[in-house]
Amino acid sequence: MIRRGFASDNNAGVHPEILSALTEVNQGHVIAYGDDPHTEKAIAELKKIFGADIEVFFVFIGTAANVLGLSSLAQSYQAVICPETAHINVDECGAPEKFSGCKLLPCNTPDGKLSVDMIASHMHGIGFEHHVQPRVVSITQASELGTVYTIEEIREIAGYTHEQGMLLHMDGARISNAAVSLGSGFYEMSGGAGVDVLSFGGTKNGMMYGEAIIFFNRELCKDFKYRRKQGMQLASKMRYIAAQFSAFLENDLWKANASHANLMAQKLHAAVKDIPGVEITRPVESNAVFARIPSRIIPALQKKFFFYVWDEESSEVRWMCSFDTTETDIESFSSLLRSML
Repeated sequence: MIRRGFASDNNAGVHPEILSALTEVNQGHVIAYGDDPHTEKAIAELKKIFGADIEVFFVFIGTAANVLGLSSLAQSYQAVICPETAHINVDECGAPEKFSGCKLLPCNTPDGKLSVDMIASHMHGIGFEHHVQPRVVSITQASELGTVYTIEEIREIAGYTHEQGMLLHMDGARISNAAVSLGSGFYEMSGGAGVDVLSFGGTKNGMMYGEAIIFFNRELCKDFKYRRKQGMQLASKMRYIAAQFSAFLENDLWKANASHANLMAQKLHAAVKDIPGVEITRPVESNAVFARIPSRIIPALQKKFFFYVWDEESSEVRWMCSFDTTETDIESFSSLLRSML
């Protein structure tokens, strides 16, 4: 019996079309380190979406995309403003600060999203050599709490950020889920809204691995090829990352996968929200459902359908849906949850 849990969309397998694309490029020899027709094709696909003036660099994982992207934007005496819940602040083991030398300035947010007022609270000590200097604002789309920035919210943040002489970075690990939620294209919510650098991910949406760092301002990445190599992220067999992105983007596979994951989250929400003892704690805007349930049932429930506890003190849990989540999974899980309560 195949069992799928609700722990993370990282736990899902690889979409068959992605696997097929990997098999197709696994023929013969091509030049290594990205000088191959498969990488050229994937970059061309990304330029169709994001514009011809961008620069694209493929790396292996999201943490590397965030760390190298931020490192290219700021000096060690500068700082990155981000939500307290941001992946760069909570789940990257201090890598952004270690490798960029920058200080992270986290903001306590009620919904995982930054606002101009939150950013402004860190805008002091400018020009004073005893204080770290804010240089980058980093937002996550969709956020770690499953919420989604509107395009207008991103434009407002970008406008303020640029007025202050700073740059805007977007962690787009779940950007596909956000795009589906908004009914938007990728560019409209990133470069078109004022984002300077985007970490564009597909691993959580059906790819095996790989991330694209997209620079909307080429002046920001003049030395990035050296930074990527020094950061141990220059893939020798880059065609295997590139082929995944081509398959991901062609025929809108990204949209089909993200649409399904988001829909399953809505169905999961509907299936559990009225169960006595379940309290939905966050808006369901992408592929995540957050809830508060009695702590006494969590261990037994996790043995059947693994998931993570988000906040042990309040007994808040997170249930993530994926491109391969089924309605049967939801029915089985919700029935078990109901029986336990």
